[in-house]
Amino acid sequence: MTVIAAARPAGRSAARDPLLDNAKFLAIVLVVSGHLVEDLRDVPAAHALYFFVYLFHMPLFIVVSGYLSRNFTFSPGKARKLISGLAVPYVIFEVAYSLPRYFLYGKLQISLLDPYYLTWFLMSLFLWRLSTPVWQQLRHPLVIAVGLCLLSGTSALPDELSMNRTFGLLPFYVLGLMLTPEHLDLLRGRRARIAGGAVLAAALAAAFAVHRLVPTEWIRWRHSNHQIGVDDLTGTLIRLALLAAGALLVAAFLAVAPSRRTWFTGLGAATMYAYLLHGFVVKVAERFHDVLVDPLGVTVMAVSGVGLAALLCTSPVRRAFRWAVEPDISWAFTRLRRPGTREPAAPVQQ
Repeated sequence: MTVIAAARPAGRSAARDPLLDNAKFLAIVLVVSGHLVEDLRDVPAAHALYFFVYLFHMPLFIVVSGYLSRNFTFSPGKARKLISGLAVPYVIFEVAYSLPRYFLYGKLQISLLDPYYLTWFLMSLFLWRLSTPVWQQLRHPLVIAVGLCLLSGTSALPDELSMNRTFGLLPFYVLGLMLTPEHLDLLRGRRARIAGGAVLAAALAAAFAVHRLVPTEWIRWRHSNHQIGVDDLTGTLIRLALLAAGALLVAAFLAVAPSRRTWFTGLGAATMYAYLLHGFVVKVAERFHDVLVDPLGVTVMAVSGVGLAALLCTSPVRRAFRWAVEPDISWAFTRLRRPGTREPAAPVQQ
């Protein structure tokens, strides 16, 4: 299991697309580095970089998740992978992340319905993937997804099931479902690479210009319009702008990502390990805030994020933590039973 589970794009070879694995690795580097500098945002440059990265790093993972989920059905094999690949790791890491909070802060609180810290993505992806067959039957799924996103901002949704992020970021998942290999081919050319680089550079410059003017909660997708302090009309316009900016930056990032195999292509197939494990290092680093909160500390943390992301995607780490990230729970499943009978069906190929 990676942050974005692999699937076979329709009409293409079963071989993995290096573009997607390269983009995933580069994106997980941004995630890890972003979390390492998150607690250092008193440094203006760190705040600006954090704002820039959060505009598109999770939308990127979600778009590619949708793209690779296009063939998801309620078939027995895929339903079982949904449980073993998302539901079980969610429970494991929801408990695991609660333990450091207890030892560091003396607070023990476990709620399987209210995701803590990084586990929200597993919860939301589980719900998005369950909804995939529904979106594939609609005539205008992206319009409906955007509508749900905007409506969700007008209500103070509960934290359970990561409702705010699940609805707020839903359009990116549906966008991924609508993409085809031909769409990705449009991003592989030289002109697309130049345009993508220009877009990312312009967005970075804009982030440095406006990062202090935009509340950070907008780019976290955790609260309603009123909770952030704006009326619904203003909040709806801001959400539309964030959706458009996120989609544009995702396309730009995919355009500049290498489309050929590189030294880190293989690491891109294991980004779930880096995503779920790096949080423990971040929690420890937070204890050294006073020492690191300066330009040098920000630089050290950002560069360390590159090495940490790469390390957590390597084979030794994968072997050590496969039990938690990719648990084998085939023992928990029975042979499938035919509806209306007690006779087991033939075993399902996992």
